[in-house]
Amino acid sequence: MDINTSADIEKGAAYLREGRLVAFPTETVYGLGADALNPMAVAKIFELKERPSFDPLIVHIAELSELEKLTVEPDERVLALAERFWPGPLTMVLNKSRIIPDIVTSGLPTVGIRMPDNEIALSLIMTAGCPVAAPSANKFGRTSPTTAAHVRKYFPDIDFIIDGGKTRVGIESTVIGITEYGFRLLRHGVVTREEIETIVPYDNTSKSDVLVIAPGMLKSHYSPAKHMIVSPPGKISESERPKAGLLSFSGQDTENYGRVMLLTQSMDLREYAVNLFEAMHTLEESEVEFIVAEPVPETGIGIAIMDRLRKASWTKKS
Repeated sequence: MDINTSADIEKGAAYLREGRLVAFPTETVYGLGADALNPMAVAKIFELKERPSFDPLIVHIAELSELEKLTVEPDERVLALAERFWPGPLTMVLNKSRIIPDIVTSGLPTVGIRMPDNEIALSLIMTAGCPVAAPSANKFGRTSPTTAAHVRKYFPDIDFIIDGGKTRVGIESTVIGITEYGFRLLRHGVVTREEIETIVPYDNTSKSDVLVIAPGMLKSHYSPAKHMIVSPPGKISESERPKAGLLSFSGQDTENYGRVMLLTQSMDLREYAVNLFEAMHTLEESEVEFIVAEPVPETGIGIAIMDRLRKASWTKKS
């Protein structure tokens, strides 16, 4: 870590302690952070993002000891998952302790916790000396930011941004809930159900009557400023192609599109995920009228990618 980055971390940590907002990189996307134990600071996140109060936030920690302070008696399953997947892109929704303000959890008795796998994020949290509530650093429902420039586009007047370059995972963390019988998958991510099942069994029996208990559960999310559809590129008519920007997975049927973004050179799903949101930002800022996203195979991380594409293109039926 260079001297400039260290100075930025010190400044960002001071801002967090003062109750101000700081955008910072994680391995997934950039987060919009506030001291998770300061309800007035957290309220600024909802205000700046224009985020509905019913959508809870994820709390980021840098040391496992924080888990015991923020949650109620984490059991051996939680500790085993943390040992296997932290630091990393897995969020666990657990029963919260009393020190977590209700505004963080939208009044729910549970809180999503994760430890990011990013040196800047971990250093920021440790230097600030507080857990950091941090949803993605974008306007609510819009395309997630994977560079500092994306954050500045949404929030030109934000208190501070720590520029850590492009994020290396590119889509948000997997979110799971821990139940009496195992775990429930609340949001798909790069950590797959099959990987988690090697530690804790999947629970297909427990249900919840709560509509939103974790971020990313709404039908519409991650949407670019321009209309987007998910379709094999060959099904778009020749007359419509010049108006469209194509998010290409296979590199096939790309002729005559107004703009083509090939997200992977070898149909690699992880490479596609890393480049997805950046490509969506590029196309929404381009001259094209709408965006076509080529479907990807729904295996492994492809499940998470298709979840993002469907939510980005979802249109409420009248």
